[in-house]
Amino acid sequence: MAANGASCDKAQKRAGGKDKQNGKFTGDCMSVRARRQKEKEERLSLLFWRRPVTTLHYFLLETLIKIKEWTLKLWQRRGAVLLFLVLCVLFSTAYSTEGSHQHYVQYLEKKFLWCAYWVGLGILSSVGLGTGLHTFLLYLGPHIASVTLAAYECGSIDFPEPPYPDQIICPQDGGMESNISLLSIMSKVRLEACMWGAGTAIGELPPYFMARAARQSGADPDDEDYEEFEEMLEQAEGAQDFVTRAKLGVQHMVQKVGFFGILACASIPNPLFDLAGITCGHFLVPFWTFFGATLIGKAIVKMHIQKLFVIITFSKHIVEQMVSLIGSVPRVGASLQKPFSQYLEAQRNKLHHAGGNTPADENWLSWVFEKVVLVMVVYFVISIVNSMAQSYAKRLQQQRHLEEKTK
Repeated sequence: MAANGASCDKAQKRAGGKDKQNGKFTGDCMSVRARRQKEKEERLSLLFWRRPVTTLHYFLLETLIKIKEWTLKLWQRRGAVLLFLVLCVLFSTAYSTEGSHQHYVQYLEKKFLWCAYWVGLGILSSVGLGTGLHTFLLYLGPHIASVTLAAYECGSIDFPEPPYPDQIICPQDGGMESNISLLSIMSKVRLEACMWGAGTAIGELPPYFMARAARQSGADPDDEDYEEFEEMLEQAEGAQDFVTRAKLGVQHMVQKVGFFGILACASIPNPLFDLAGITCGHFLVPFWTFFGATLIGKAIVKMHIQKLFVIITFSKHIVEQMVSLIGSVPRVGASLQKPFSQYLEAQRNKLHHAGGNTPADENWLSWVFEKVVLVMVVYFVISIVNSMAQSYAKRLQQQRHLEEKTK
């Protein structure tokens, strides 16, 4: 088989004018690209709602392969695994042994699980698993919004633990709304937000290591994102469309400015940052330069911007103004305003009843919110199934190419 699509242009340039004159190499490259495009379309058509049996079958096979790969990787790092197991045994012993240390052990357990939960959600959001679904919209954003609304209603951020963070209940002594500020609410959700941001930074590492290994080995990896990056570099001269020029701008900033360029790109909501890991790996940017700047940008700078936006949006006076504006809509305003007002009133009542048995009026707004979240979670799971099934289909295509080469 001829060179792959990403390296075809490079090979053609190295081939010189003779191949260009007879057109043989150009034809081979075109056939390779057409074949790769066809294979990509075949993989993308492998969806649960179109081919459920095949998708589930491929998903299970890909899951087994991933388990095997991770088992081999853990065996290669058995020293670190053994140290981790020893620490787990020590912690388990301390956890099950009665004594005055139990209070500290339980506190560490609670904080560790809480941090691991948000880091995991951040990794899922950054890696995406082929879904494009942002866990900030599903989990962290609603959590910050709930804390914001509760803080203004309770006049305090000292929610009793437990049940917080699983459930928010106003403290019995109450407080004054004037004591609530943006900084106090931000400090209440800082741990969750920073852990989620750290997870998104960790999720940028796989493409970095992939591109770095490919550059050091001199091979062109069979990865669509990497191929897109190399094609972007090939077409850099004379690029006119906005997306290509924007990607090149990110690439030049990362390459020339280094740490501060990566920090600037990671500190703002930047959809083009997806290629930053590949860019840094391709140009052999040191690991701690890339990861350090990404971690600071995503876990500290950008997360404070996002927190501030959500807190301001869900502040009490702004929410009341939004409900008032809904009521001013001609004809349908009153009917739309009523369910929103009922929903907010029900949430206020729940915050002031520790038993959680408030007979809150169920309305169609809360029902819709619950169903929307449920649909998004189901879509998230199905998208993971689709992505892993497509990964297995790609394995089959690569295996078929190798068999053709050996014939």
